[in-house]
Amino acid sequence: MNTSLDTKSGEIILDVRNLQTHFGTGEKAVRAVDDISFQIRRGKTLCIVGESGSGKSVTARSILQIVDPPGKILGGQVLYYGKDPKGQDLAQLHERSKEIRSIRGHEISMIFQEPMTSLSPIHTIGNQIMEVILLHQNVDKAEARARAIELLRRVEIPNPGVAIDKYTFEYSGGMRQRAMIAMSLACNPKILIADEPTTALDVTTQAEILALIKELQTSYGMAVLFITHDMGVVAEIADEIGVMQNGKMLEFGSAEEIFYEAKHPYTLALIDSVRKLETSARAARGSRVTDKKLMEIRGVSKIYPARSNFLGKANPPFKALDNVSLDVFEGENLGIVGESGSGKTTLGNCVIRVLSCSGGEVLFRMADGRISDLAKAGTHELRQVHREIRMVFQDPFASLNPRMTIGQIVGEPLLVAGTHKGEALRKRAEELLAMVGMPAGAMERYPHAFSGGQRQRIGIARALALSPRLIIADEATSALDVTLRSQVLDLLLDLQDTLNLSFILVSHDIGVIRYFCDRVAVMYKGQVVEHGTAEKICTNPDHPYTKALISAVPGTHPRDKRIINRHRYDASAHGVKLSGS
Repeated sequence: MNTSLDTKSGEIILDVRNLQTHFGTGEKAVRAVDDISFQIRRGKTLCIVGESGSGKSVTARSILQIVDPPGKILGGQVLYYGKDPKGQDLAQLHERSKEIRSIRGHEISMIFQEPMTSLSPIHTIGNQIMEVILLHQNVDKAEARARAIELLRRVEIPNPGVAIDKYTFEYSGGMRQRAMIAMSLACNPKILIADEPTTALDVTTQAEILALIKELQTSYGMAVLFITHDMGVVAEIADEIGVMQNGKMLEFGSAEEIFYEAKHPYTLALIDSVRKLETSARAARGSRVTDKKLMEIRGVSKIYPARSNFLGKANPPFKALDNVSLDVFEGENLGIVGESGSGKTTLGNCVIRVLSCSGGEVLFRMADGRISDLAKAGTHELRQVHREIRMVFQDPFASLNPRMTIGQIVGEPLLVAGTHKGEALRKRAEELLAMVGMPAGAMERYPHAFSGGQRQRIGIARALALSPRLIIADEATSALDVTLRSQVLDLLLDLQDTLNLSFILVSHDIGVIRYFCDRVAVMYKGQVVEHGTAEKICTNPDHPYTKALISAVPGTHPRDKRIINRHRYDASAHGVKLSGS
């Protein structure tokens, strides 16, 4: 490729050549970015894809010289053609120099994965956007405020004249990410770097953010560098794709080339792991659901009383669950799907009595045939029930005690229940770890020594300790990379076949629900708006909200872009009673 000709024509705006960013020095150095090269073109979207630890985020941070210490750029060039037609090498600038600071947020902007930690909790959203404008543009505060309001309007924040004076905690997750996008666009950047900007968002919010970035890219003529591990998102938005693993660029090419002509086994595995979730493992394996009810959820509600926040503003009573009724059969996998705030996690917590119900019944048929109403059960009865119902949590690191060894963590339920001690306890812990594919040598190590996927396996081993009959998995795979996600789901299905388990799977991921579940309940604002077989819900739903949810799921082929033509749901138009109304 003739770089000088392409640069003259204005096609290439950033040329990364043989970039090397290491953490530490010498033989023990971690080569987070290991001699990679790629180009970003004006008006185009380059997606860098790879699993956690592949080096994709460090690559993005290296461009702007914001690598966390002890990370350091040790070699290569980052040639930026925004101002100088010959290219300005950003890798040679000092991280605190005036030159790089004039580029950050002005010429090249960045959206981070978690807006809650990227936005200040003690300054209003407006003040944070205005700060960027005042730093890089010659305007007064009144002009900066007007510009900030217009930016909030541009990213579709409702009532921007009021929203500008709100704090971060007063915004939803999707609105925070929109505010971050508004901030990144404050100075009309030439390049927008988006580092996993939709990973923590619901599928419908993700679709809105992806569509918004594409619309703004067209309006502003920006180049976009999009960092992600989700090949579905890549299929929707990418013009070009770079695949990274262990700091190296394994493949680079157009979206069509990568999806239809990929050569590296790792790239093929990433694509296959996404397409795998378009099928039903339950249908392929043969479901063993019986007609015997294991649990009956009847008219369950959860109301949080009125209270004031720390600013003294009164919040009205909030109905998190509104008359929810569902059945769970022996051997069944029941999926609970919905967006954040739909009540799905609250339902799971009420079922296992982490939270107390405000009304209704949760009838569980125990192994000895007794029926226990968990909504009213006392401490002694709950202790017995909790041997038969266990939970696997979303964050495998936060749910494991960092001061306990893996053997102690897995064995703790047995010790508390008084069923095992001494050598018997140790032997059972080893058996449980072996059951989830963990070596016996893991027993004496601590959680920090394991990957995210291994920690989730440890959490599953702990859940199996008391031989439960029902496991509630609350977003148990959402924190995992896509290949690990399918591995953990397959592990749970294998364990189900061996141990005759039933599952309630709480998730916002339609692919996970389709792959794992027999039946699905769709929740919206504390209500079940639709339920049925996984096949029916995922392919031919009836309710307008479910249609919107399904249509917002990214495709898995560049020739099958779904988000542009997705359904949108207007609750007021369909007469849905909102919680608290």
